[in-house]
Amino acid sequence: MNATGLDVFDKTLHTTNLWLEQIMADLGPDRQVAWHALGAVLHTLRDRLPLGLVVHLGAELPMLVRGLYYDQWHPSDKPLKERSGEEFLKHVQERLAGVRPVNATTATQSVFGVLDHYVNPDQIGKVRDALPADVRRMWPASGTTGRHAAA
Repeated sequence: MNATGLDVFDKTLHTTNLWLEQIMADLGPDRQVAWHALGAVLHTLRDRLPLGLVVHLGAELPMLVRGLYYDQWHPSDKPLKERSGEEFLKHVQERLAGVRPVNATTATQSVFGVLDHYVNPDQIGKVRDALPADVRRMWPASGTTGRHAAA
């Protein structure tokens, strides 16, 4: 695992690729679509969380994914007050414009599954608890399978 010559970069590339592979298992074998889906869901999630949770979740993400997560973030006008799952999915779908058609619900559940698998379960529990019930229902039920493998 020495693609860049810097261990920190190699580790984040490796971890990010694991995340993308898991998303591709749900959305199909297109890495670009998986990357866009990851960003669409993370941005939609981020924009609905209180500032403290945004930062704590960001700290749990692999370095490369963390950059995607914070890209174009303007915390002064957040969190958004929309409460329905339908509004959440609408924002995910809008952020998926420009890639082949992807079901927003499938993309959301896939990314939530990746977060559930790799991020500290205590942090995921706090994030889930901060979401409206409609959005929480889209998240995998376990909340305890995290491997805490951020890089």
